[in-house]
Amino acid sequence: MIRKSRFNLIIVFVMFTAASLFAQMAPRTARRPERQVSRGVAPTPPMGWNSYDAYCGDVTEQEFKANAAFMAEHLAPYGWKDVVVDYYWYFPHPETEDFNQQEKLELAMDAYGRLLPAENRFPSAAGGKGFKPVADYVHSLGLKFGIHIMRGIPRAAVKRNLPILGTSAHARDIANLKNTCAWSTAMYGVDVSKPAGQAYYDSIVKLYAQWGVDYVKADDMTRGENPAGESYHAPEIEALHKAILKCGRPMVLSLSPGPTPPAEAPNVMQNANLWRISDDMWDNWKSVKRQFELARPWVPYIGANHWPDADMLPVGRIRLRGFKDGPRHSRLTADELRTMMSLWTIFRSPLMIGGDLPTLDAATLAYLTNAEAIAINQHSRHNRQLFARGDQVAWAADSADGKTRYLAVFNLGDRGPLAVPVRWSELGLRGKLGVRDVWDRRDLGTFANEFSPQLPAHGGGLYAVTPRR
Repeated sequence: MIRKSRFNLIIVFVMFTAASLFAQMAPRTARRPERQVSRGVAPTPPMGWNSYDAYCGDVTEQEFKANAAFMAEHLAPYGWKDVVVDYYWYFPHPETEDFNQQEKLELAMDAYGRLLPAENRFPSAAGGKGFKPVADYVHSLGLKFGIHIMRGIPRAAVKRNLPILGTSAHARDIANLKNTCAWSTAMYGVDVSKPAGQAYYDSIVKLYAQWGVDYVKADDMTRGENPAGESYHAPEIEALHKAILKCGRPMVLSLSPGPTPPAEAPNVMQNANLWRISDDMWDNWKSVKRQFELARPWVPYIGANHWPDADMLPVGRIRLRGFKDGPRHSRLTADELRTMMSLWTIFRSPLMIGGDLPTLDAATLAYLTNAEAIAINQHSRHNRQLFARGDQVAWAADSADGKTRYLAVFNLGDRGPLAVPVRWSELGLRGKLGVRDVWDRRDLGTFANEFSPQLPAHGGGLYAVTPRR
């Protein structure tokens, strides 16, 4: 009996110890399902449309819905699904490119300092509905709805010292008046080392979840130029990520602007689904060529649910309103457009169209609906720069099943046409290989030992390379 009692005591002690250890581990274990919600929302690079390049901060509900409807009809069958209202949706009367006047402007905001859609631009937001009616419309089309936000808390909320939802704190308790944005005066940074600072981020994301938001583009996050001395706003990035995990609704988190410092790769991969590798990229050759240099360091970090972002595609009609220089069609030449599309595809960048969708020209639409290219962007692996010989550059990738090599070849110089030779040995292949032009959707024939396309100045090509028996 004594031995049995001692045995029972040992069993109880072991069970108690195991329970204690499990309790210590429980918070970490409990976070895993939540993190899967966050990390599982972008298994492939997101594809969609963002209102900024066409409408700056002045898109209306009618214009947004027209673009969403076009995407649903013409692009969704190819995988395009995200439609995003870019910045300043809370200003009734946004000023043209006057980034230093926002703190003086009227804006829409609730009693807790949370920004709301301006009802004159988004009439369905009336009555406290926020973006929910717009999100419901987008979802009815089978698409995903996204919004742009600025880092921090509105200066107007700090001026009025509004309460922070769920706390006894107020806006002035959490505002970091030195941690400002270099190019906008709409917001102050938030001190998230204080519980109420995290509570503010929790409160805005909770509101977005109620609206039905699927995608959050958070601006002024990954590049800092302010008196606080942050070159990368890790505390607020992490706070926003935590808020998304808590809210119970899956949301893609996109960070901008760039360039994101490559040294911050571990942090940004842990806390976001995509992040900008450059500042705003527009429709000029200098910007496109610069992306080659910026993309190369991010190659090791390409992967499911974490995507280096080469920025929006400034194609079609852009700058229709909200920009001082007025509307225009993209200034990229046909060759430069092909180069841009080829790099974004082989780099597996997220694909976010910037131009007005209903007025897209047929040539641009052909690029955006090329199923072969989209498959490379969405499903290829081992993406890498193959070589850079001055202005002659090549990138490569493998198909998911390993049977096909993808090859992107570029002449980044100002002279052409020039032959840009690629030896099969550089691809780890040999013998006779078949080459298919992905953009032109035609087979080019069989080539032994190397392939040497003739490329115009600023030109590029995208090819599928397969063994021939």
